[in-house]
Amino acid sequence: MQRSYFSTAAIVLTFLAASAPARADITIGVAAPMTGPKAAFGEQFRRGAEKVVADINAKGGVLGQKLIAIYGDDSCEPKQAVAVANEMASKNVPFVAGHFCSGSSIPASDVYAETGILEISPGTTSPVYTERGLPYIFRTCGRDDQQGRTAAEYIARTQKGKTVAIIHDRSAYGKGLADRTRDELHRVGIKEVMYEAISVGDKDFSALVTRLKAEKVDLLFLGGYYTEGGMIVRQMRDQGLKTILMGGDALVTEEYWAITGPVGEGTLMTFSPDPRKNPDNAELVKFFRDHNYEPEAYTLYTYGSIQAWAQAVEKAGTTDTKKVAATLKSNSFDTVLGRIGFDAKGDIVAPSYVMYSWKNGKAVYAE
Repeated sequence: MQRSYFSTAAIVLTFLAASAPARADITIGVAAPMTGPKAAFGEQFRRGAEKVVADINAKGGVLGQKLIAIYGDDSCEPKQAVAVANEMASKNVPFVAGHFCSGSSIPASDVYAETGILEISPGTTSPVYTERGLPYIFRTCGRDDQQGRTAAEYIARTQKGKTVAIIHDRSAYGKGLADRTRDELHRVGIKEVMYEAISVGDKDFSALVTRLKAEKVDLLFLGGYYTEGGMIVRQMRDQGLKTILMGGDALVTEEYWAITGPVGEGTLMTFSPDPRKNPDNAELVKFFRDHNYEPEAYTLYTYGSIQAWAQAVEKAGTTDTKKVAATLKSNSFDTVLGRIGFDAKGDIVAPSYVMYSWKNGKAVYAE
């Protein structure tokens, strides 16, 4: 009888184990330019994602399951971004932290919307990204219309009577930022003396510098990235031109200073409040620095994006995209970016942009 009892119990336990749902890992995606001229930003995404995944898993994971991150390299190219998005869909990821370049995020987000993947971009600033009514699209950074307003108001306040010119690199991000800044400058009564386009990959800016000299330009606003911006500054200084360069968030990387060296001193750029300066993040920042990495720009914005999604999943009790999206839009979340929320479009509800300046190789708050 005793033997029969244990045999029956074993059968029952075996049946229960077989019928219980398996506890699998949750795979999420991270998409960014891991190669190419914008790879510095992809490295920031990767570093932030690796650390937050490790920290979340150390505390028990999400819904009791461990997170695993897979990475997609879009090189800031629209077609490659779509290919990455389709690959993420084939892996059945519920969430992607990415992309970075607006020209990549916008086409990729169409794929995510069609396949039911939730996307939170740490770095896409084009207003178009969240203005199309897509239900699962979010961002933890600000928008170019906010960035342009900050730039214009700073110019009006500190550069009264100075001559302003605007250039852009024809990219979705660069032209969008230049256009928004121009609109905001006109709003505050400032008219640019020139509005011109350069191209990504240009190296010789002698003609541009000659024209800046002829127009006696005091401040040049760039809608573009750190590579071209750094070379423009070097070539301006080589020709004795003291024109101040101002740009957006794409100049907030040590890669810019690596190009300019000391001649980059005084370059101005708009960016969101620096989460490294939040005392609550001191231990996290120390971790990166102890590992010989400076968590600048979008490192902590990627960390915060994944944090927000993980907290929304816990609150919703599921990774179901529709339910998680609704949770993100109806709650606020404690992250390395502070306490943040999202509006009906998916834009972050948090402090907007401030002005920074390059000083002694560091991006510091401008006066």
